[in-house]
Amino acid sequence: MQVQVNTDHNIHGGERLATFVTTDLETSLSRFSGWLTRVEVHLSEDGGSKPEDKKCVIEARPGGKQPVAVTHHATTVDDAYAGAAHKLGRVLDSRYSRAHDHKGSDSIRHMPPPEDPELVGVIEDEPRG
Repeated sequence: MQVQVNTDHNIHGGERLATFVTTDLETSLSRFSGWLTRVEVHLSEDGGSKPEDKKCVIEARPGGKQPVAVTHHATTVDDAYAGAAHKLGRVLDSRYSRAHDHKGSDSIRHMPPPEDPELVGVIEDEPRG
């Protein structure tokens, strides 16, 4: 999984910020690394008069599927990133964990086929004694 961090000219942090974001995402999204090919983080400042003018957009690109993007606004860059990373974790967990782990067990799509297809749905009589 490749992590790319982009900032606008109003956000200062440089290499230290990029290293922190990359390490944090690789750790928190490690369970999805088989699905994700690239994660892009965009940190920017809206420049408006609102107190929540820092924005973080994180776009996760799963192989062969549509990208997933989340946005979070906050007063600081750290809070904006933390909020967006939390949202992304929830969205990916919802989308990919359920596909492979339905209600705590394997879904029927991932079960092995029956040994004898002729006996599927046949109820055997129990011996009475």
